[in-house]
Amino acid sequence: MRDDSGLQARLSRYAVFMEVVRTGSFTAAARQLGYTQSAVSQTVKSLEREVGCTLLERGKDGVTPTKDGRQFLPFFQAIARDESALDEKTREVRGLVRSTITIGTFTSVSRNLLPKPMSEFRRRYPSVRFVLRQSEYSSIASWVRCGECDLGFTNLADAEAAGLESHSFGPDRMMAVLPPDHPLAAKDQVRLADLTNDPFILLDEGRESVTLHAFSQAGLTPNVCYEVTDDYSILAMVRRGMGVTVLYEMMLVGFEAGVVVRPIAEEPKRTITLGWRSRQTLPLAARRFADCLVQQLG
Repeated sequence: MRDDSGLQARLSRYAVFMEVVRTGSFTAAARQLGYTQSAVSQTVKSLEREVGCTLLERGKDGVTPTKDGRQFLPFFQAIARDESALDEKTREVRGLVRSTITIGTFTSVSRNLLPKPMSEFRRRYPSVRFVLRQSEYSSIASWVRCGECDLGFTNLADAEAAGLESHSFGPDRMMAVLPPDHPLAAKDQVRLADLTNDPFILLDEGRESVTLHAFSQAGLTPNVCYEVTDDYSILAMVRRGMGVTVLYEMMLVGFEAGVVVRPIAEEPKRTITLGWRSRQTLPLAARRFADCLVQQLG
């Protein structure tokens, strides 16, 4: 037998009343609900006080709804049904049942940072579904601000410009990427000035280009002949000798074949930032996943 304290907080008076009507007995209803007969009786009396009339007629053959009780019956049924649906949805949300987490991201993050946290999160919440949308920083920040994505990986400047709450991870430095037969491949390190003489393949980073900002800070202008959003397309172009580029170190891991990668003396870098509109209104599944990312990635 359950503890009767807080019965009404756990099971509504309407649901208790409907069970008494269904079984035709306080005793049978109490047994079915797992409470004492006294608790069930007091709950029904509380409902009768609330509506200001007697709802059940107590007789030797059990209990039946009074005339007033029959008039209230369809309303109590509707309330009990809605409360049951609300309780089920609450359990779903808390257990992240059938939840979808939409994340704006770019290639290096979706390839290097997200697979392990997503896999571990789904082991804990198997029915969670992830949707990854790829783009550049400013578009991702806009998606998050407009509610098209729950979370978005961007850079710090775009997150701040969009008014997002955010958490920044460690810096990701840029590296020079050269064809294998390029004269600069013989150097252990290159300078940005060394990269201005060849056709330059620019990674499209949106409004805030770390690459162009680095050249500008050095008083230089690269010879941009191509502007490409996809990192791996840029690598294929460098392998064909179409030009030189700078790409992020994290993205290059495992993809150095056919190119030469060298550090840059000026060390241009980005600060990878995870942004969201408001933690207070962030869906529970997305909030828990964001917490997992912060915990795992630092």
